[in-house]
Amino acid sequence: MMADVASPLVTVVQPRSPVSEAYRSLRTNIQFYAVDRSIQTLLITSASPEDGKSTTLANLAVTFAETGRSVVAVDCDLRRPSLHKLFGLPNEGGLTALIREERALGDVILSTDVPHLGILPSGPLPPNPSELLGSQRMERVVESLRSAADVVLFDSPPTISVTDAAVLGAKMDGVLLVVSVGKTKRDHVMRAKQLLERVNAKVLGVVLNNVKFDGSLYRYYG
Repeated sequence: MMADVASPLVTVVQPRSPVSEAYRSLRTNIQFYAVDRSIQTLLITSASPEDGKSTTLANLAVTFAETGRSVVAVDCDLRRPSLHKLFGLPNEGGLTALIREERALGDVILSTDVPHLGILPSGPLPPNPSELLGSQRMERVVESLRSAADVVLFDSPPTISVTDAAVLGAKMDGVLLVVSVGKTKRDHVMRAKQLLERVNAKVLGVVLNNVKFDGSLYRYYG
């Protein structure tokens, strides 16, 4: 992904921009990776805070929805949720109400202006995020989401900060690790990868944010 994007949801406000094309390339790479094994549930995380994982997830969700497939983006960052802010939605009910079996799935997935894309916000923040995400009820939520959508993308806190990403990664078909060029430390990336692989999470690859933009490569899209 490129730097200097005016809006976090560049795939919505500038769908023909080079940055949007980069997100579509990421989507295509994921689809080709899954030729023999479907990637339906995908965790998006980062090694450290402020690496752009939530923005990456939001734009990737838009590009998947563009293909006509039903997509749900789930905010599992029960410490600093942001998906509802990116899409201008309320953060009531949400994932935590669903895990506690206080609400039904259809009542907590919110519609967006993007066709085929729904958002499941975090809901009220609990005192024990890791325990909640590692519970059997969360496993049932994941299975329910599998039945409800073609693609489900999960946002989690940074991997080396708390155990949430590792807990979730073990339940997913794949994991993407977001890295901010010039900011994320190499040893943090290696540590994050080790933590994910320790729980047998399938790390599909790394997404580089804040890559220096070379306009000459994208004149075709002007």
